Amino acid sequence: MASSDIRLWPGQPFPLGATWDGRGVNFALFSEHATRVELCLFDASGRETRVDLPSYTDEVWHGYVPEVEPGLLYGYRVHGRYEPEHGLRFNPHKLVLDPYARALAGTLDWSGAHFGHQLDHPRADLSFCTRDNAATMLKAQVVDMGAPSDHQRPSRSWQESVLYELHVRGFTMRHPDVHESYRGTFAGMAAPAVIGYLKALGITAVELMPVHASVDDRHLVRKGLRNYWGYNSIGFFAPHPLYLARGDVLEFRTLVRALHDAGIEVILDVVYNHTAEGNHMGPTLSFRGIDNPNYYRLVPGNERYYMDSTGCGNTLNLRHHRVLQLVMDSLRYWVEHMEVDGFRFDLTSAMARDMGHFDRQAGFLGAVRQDPVLSRVKMIAEPWDVGDGGYQLGNFPPGWREWNDRFRDTVRGFWRGDPGQVPEMASRITGSADVFDRRGRAATSSLNFVTAHDGFTLMDLVSYDHKHNEANAENNGDGTNDNRSWNHGVEGPTDDLSINAVRMRQRLNMLATLLLSQGVPMLLAGDEVGHSQRGNNNPYCQDNDITWLDWEHIPASGHRLARMVSWLIRLRRDHVVFHREQFFQGEEIPGTDLLDTIWLNPDGQERQVQDWENGETRFLGLLLRGDAGTHHRTATGEPQPDDSFLIFMNAGGETLACRLPALAEDGRWRPLLDTSLGPALCSGPPLADGDTCRMVGRSLMLFQRVEAHDTAGTRAADHQTRPAVGPMGPGPGVAGPSRRSPPRALDTRPHKGETDES
Repeated sequence: MASSDIRLWPGQPFPLGATWDGRGVNFALFSEHATRVELCLFDASGRETRVDLPSYTDEVWHGYVPEVEPGLLYGYRVHGRYEPEHGLRFNPHKLVLDPYARALAGTLDWSGAHFGHQLDHPRADLSFCTRDNAATMLKAQVVDMGAPSDHQRPSRSWQESVLYELHVRGFTMRHPDVHESYRGTFAGMAAPAVIGYLKALGITAVELMPVHASVDDRHLVRKGLRNYWGYNSIGFFAPHPLYLARGDVLEFRTLVRALHDAGIEVILDVVYNHTAEGNHMGPTLSFRGIDNPNYYRLVPGNERYYMDSTGCGNTLNLRHHRVLQLVMDSLRYWVEHMEVDGFRFDLTSAMARDMGHFDRQAGFLGAVRQDPVLSRVKMIAEPWDVGDGGYQLGNFPPGWREWNDRFRDTVRGFWRGDPGQVPEMASRITGSADVFDRRGRAATSSLNFVTAHDGFTLMDLVSYDHKHNEANAENNGDGTNDNRSWNHGVEGPTDDLSINAVRMRQRLNMLATLLLSQGVPMLLAGDEVGHSQRGNNNPYCQDNDITWLDWEHIPASGHRLARMVSWLIRLRRDHVVFHREQFFQGEEIPGTDLLDTIWLNPDGQERQVQDWENGETRFLGLLLRGDAGTHHRTATGEPQPDDSFLIFMNAGGETLACRLPALAEDGRWRPLLDTSLGPALCSGPPLADGDTCRMVGRSLMLFQRVEAHDTAGTRAADHQTRPAVGPMGPGPGVAGPSRRSPPRALDTRPHKGETDES
C-alpha cells in the first residue's frame, strides 16, 4: 500500500504504544528531542509504507490509523540531530522498535546496517551510517489484549513460599513427556507432566528467568552462541518470540493460568536496569534512536558515553519521568494482563540510583510502594550492581525481599569446613536478623539460596574445585573464581563410591539447611535431581545440553533426592517454626522461663561466649521452640502451638558423640533426618533427654520433640501411623513428618534410563 492510501487522524497522546480499540489503532511514541517521527507499516510481503505521525502533544508523537487490525507489523523512523558528543543519536535510516510493543515478529539478522555509525570507520561512533536496516530488523506487532480479567490467583503468603528458579527453555527442551513442537516454549512448560512434577515437588512459586523479548549479541552469534539466559532485553512488554510455540503472546497467560490452577505462583525475573543496545559502540534498535539522552544515563559533560553501573554498557535513566512510566506501565501490564504474581529485579541497585548513588527514597522504589497494583504483588531485589556503592543488601524498603548472597556464601563455606563460619551460620539460618531486622521488616525479608542460575549448580558445587567455562569461548576468563566449592578429591564426575557418597551427603546438607532456615527459600531447578553443567559457572550463552535438564537419564539417587526435597518442603509447610514471620530473639517466651532458641554444643549444653569465639569449631546445634510466640491457627483464629525441633550440624570431618538436651517438660526426641544415611528418613525409635547419638562428619541431623508416651514417634491422637511411601521411606510402621499424614512420595517421572550413581 502507498502512503496516500492510509488515512491518518490526530489520535491521542495516551496510552503510549499501539492500542487497538476495535475500529483502528492509536500510535503514541514519546520523544522530547525528535524533530519528526515516521510510522512504518509492513504488509505480508514485507513492503514498507511510511507516514508521518501528525500530532505532537506533551513530548508525545501520535496518530490514529482507522480500519487496521491486530497482527499489523510496524516500526518507527525517528528524525533529529545526530550529535553523539551531545548524546543525540537520531538516524532515520534505522527502523526502531516501539518500547511499548506487545509482540515482536521476524528475526534480527546482524549486519552493520543495525548500527547508527559506520563500523570500522576512523571516527567510530561519531561517523554516520546511511544503510537501511528494515529488511533484517525485528518488527513490532499490534496485539489485542482485551481488558484485565478477574482470574483467581493462588495468593501465597511470604511465610509459606518456596521458590523454584528455572529457565523455560532449559527446563523443557529434553522432557520426553512434552511434545517436540512445544519443547522450549511456554506451551511446553504448561504440559501436564511438567506442572505435575512441580506440584508434586511442593514448591509454591516458579521464578522464571527473563521472558521479555531479548536479542542475541552480535559477538555471540559470530561464535555460534546466543544470549541463552535472556538478560539482554529489547522489549519490556513483549514475550520472547522463541518461547512462543504458535506465535501468540497469550500462550504465556495460558501457562500462568495452568500454574495457578495447580496452586503455583509465577514470578518473573525482569531486567529494567539496561537494554541490549550496549555502550556507545552498540546498535540502534529502539531507545537509542528514539531519545537517547532521556532513556539512558549519560556521563555528565561528556554525553557521548554512557554511565554503566550494570556491566552491560548502559543504564536506563529511571530518573526521567517517562522512563519511570515505561517501567511502571510494563510491570502493571504483566500483573493485570499476563496475571503474574511478582517480580525479581536484576541488579536492582542500578534502578535506585539518584545522582549516581543508591537512594532508598529513589523514585522507582517510591513509585512501587504507592502503586495500588504493584504494592500488592511480590517484589524481590537483587540488591547490588557493579557500580560504586552498589552492594545494598538489607537497605531496601519494607515490603521488599532481597536475594541474600551472605546466606549462599556462608552455607557453602560452613559445609566445606571453612574455619570461623559457625557464628555467621547461626545468623543466616535464623533469618539474618543482623541484616534485615530494622524498620519493621519481617524474617521473610531474606530470600535464601545456595545456588542460582549464576554460578555452579549444586552437583557442580560438590564436584569441582574450579570453573570450567571453556565452552563460552572466552578462554575460561569469564565467571567468578570465588565458588566456595569442593570436589572431595576428584575434579568432575567419578566412579569412586566413597566420593559420590560424601557428595550426596553434602548436597543433602545444603538442601536441608536451605529448607529448614528462616526466610524464604529458593531452589535452583535441577538441583534436586543432580543436574550438572560440567563445571560451567557462567553458561549464559549455552543453549544446549550443558544447560538443558536431561530428564531421561536422572540416576536413581537423583529420584531419591527429589523425594527427600519434597518431604523437606512439606515438613517446612506443616511447621510454622521453620517459616516464622517474626525473628527469633533468643529471649524468654512471654509467660514462661523458656528461651525461643537455644544454641548447643555437642555435649547438649548451651553455647557460651568462648564457644562462639572458637574459630576452629565446626559444630552447630539449634533448638527451636515451637511455642515461641508464633503459632499455627485454627479456622477460628485460635492459636495452636507447634512442635519443637532440634538441628545438629557437623561440618567437620570427625564423628562426634552428641548428647540430646534435657528440657523441662516431659518428652522424647524423635529422629527425622540423618544425612549420613543418604536421601532416606530415619527409622529409629524416639530418644530420651540426655541420650547420646553418633554423628558422622559432614552431616546434619534433625529431631522432633514428641510426647513421652508417644512411642510411635507421633502424637497418636492427631496422627495415624502408616507405612512410608516409596524408596524415601525406611519401611513399614514409620510415621510421617508431622502430626499430619505423611506426604505422597514425589513421582519424578520420567524413569526411563534410571541408573544409580552411588
